[in-house]
Amino acid sequence: MTSVPDRSLEQLLQRWVDITALETAAGLASWDQETMMPAKGQPGRGAMLAGLAGLTHGLLTDPSLRESAEAVAEEAEPASIEAAHAHHALRAITRADAVPAGLTRHLAELRSRSLSSWQEARAANDLTVFQPDLTELVHATIEMADALVDAGIATSRYDALLDEYEPGARAGSLTDVLDDLVEQLVPLVQAVADSGRTVDESPWLVAADERRQEALAREMATLAGYDWEAGRMDPAAHPFTCGFGPGDVRITRRFEPDDLRPGLLGTLHEVGHALYEQGLPPELTGTPAGGAASLGVHESQSRLWENHVGRSLPFWSWAASRLAHHVPDTAGVSPEQLWAGLHPVRPSLVRVEADETTYNLHIAVRFRLELALFDGDVAVADLRDAWDESYEQLVGVRPANVADGVLQDIHWSMGAFGYFPTYTIGNLMAAQLFERLDADVGSVDGVLASGDLAPILGWLRDRIHRRASVLGADDLIEEATGTPLSARPLVDHLRRNLAAAYDLSV
Repeated sequence: MTSVPDRSLEQLLQRWVDITALETAAGLASWDQETMMPAKGQPGRGAMLAGLAGLTHGLLTDPSLRESAEAVAEEAEPASIEAAHAHHALRAITRADAVPAGLTRHLAELRSRSLSSWQEARAANDLTVFQPDLTELVHATIEMADALVDAGIATSRYDALLDEYEPGARAGSLTDVLDDLVEQLVPLVQAVADSGRTVDESPWLVAADERRQEALAREMATLAGYDWEAGRMDPAAHPFTCGFGPGDVRITRRFEPDDLRPGLLGTLHEVGHALYEQGLPPELTGTPAGGAASLGVHESQSRLWENHVGRSLPFWSWAASRLAHHVPDTAGVSPEQLWAGLHPVRPSLVRVEADETTYNLHIAVRFRLELALFDGDVAVADLRDAWDESYEQLVGVRPANVADGVLQDIHWSMGAFGYFPTYTIGNLMAAQLFERLDADVGSVDGVLASGDLAPILGWLRDRIHRRASVLGADDLIEEATGTPLSARPLVDHLRRNLAAAYDLSV
């Protein structure tokens, strides 16, 4: 005879299949909007996404779903998969209960509309095209954040937004983390500037058509372990990854005609995300605990493959010949020359093309602006000036236009306020994971130099991917590495690179 808790778990999981189906349909519609949808399709797509959001909200706020989740939570063993299902379900239910259905639908439509106007504004280098939609989206997001605060989910608007992407994270702690990183990184950047030394980037500044770059990108993705029977790659204005279950994980890419690095490193970045999604346990697909532990953990996977693999000298000691095969103009360039060209350190405008050392300065700008925006200290109308001034003060450069300034990122058009800090969290996690991976496999440099990256993927599968979200992010990283999250591995990694690339004692 089935016990009440077992029946409750069965009911919870059955209902979650429908919730996942609706979220997957919305995700697929959003992927299409960014890759293939005709320009005139936005109004209809916005209505579709609003409808799907309303249906999802209705399922989440059904009292019987909460009853099932609470019954599972009450009876489940601590630290069990059942307890994880109940925890994640109740978290989603509580957030849904706090926000009116009408607002949920309105936000979904606004995000679709804002994405289209952002794409148009960025292409035209004209903020005024996007500003009305952004203003409306910020106001609606404030309304949502206030509702979440009123429900006791967080004590501030920004914490309520941040919690969606990095459960349990708080702005106060992140401020301390980012301030500490900035304090350590600014002197490193200054030391490079004071040295007067530069690295030769010319090996990468090679003209190559899309066909050659795509062939190279596809080979690198395959090498990392990306399953093409469970994914595809398409062009997009801003590269991203969409996962609809381990059997359908799609990546996008953007190539530059005269610089091989954005396309290559961007592909490795998105492949890192995709490998995580493809490696989630199939038996947990469509369950509350079946997804990634957090966006920070997700970002750790992309940054590990982009920076710790894709920018490493041992890897290019093997991969230089493959680069020359696809782009013959790079033939004869040494692995050392390729490596140096991947490690320039200089203030720059565009986050996704920033070097490792300055990257977190870009995140600090966005984090501080978002805090000010939702604290009411900066208005949408003032964002351009605030952005430009912040870049000049913190990064050391001032944008000449909005396409390379306040319009460069897709996130705000999608209503993803609170997302940016997960990039820094991911950088910290990636360095710590790679340090432990090196200790566990004996010599990760040897693995990289062999061209057989399976041991790296296998380690990540065991320590991160197959754990899904059974553990919270902090507990997962501590379990995987043996120590709590720390900035030391990242700072040590950056210092080693600077010492080698610029012959500095830092």
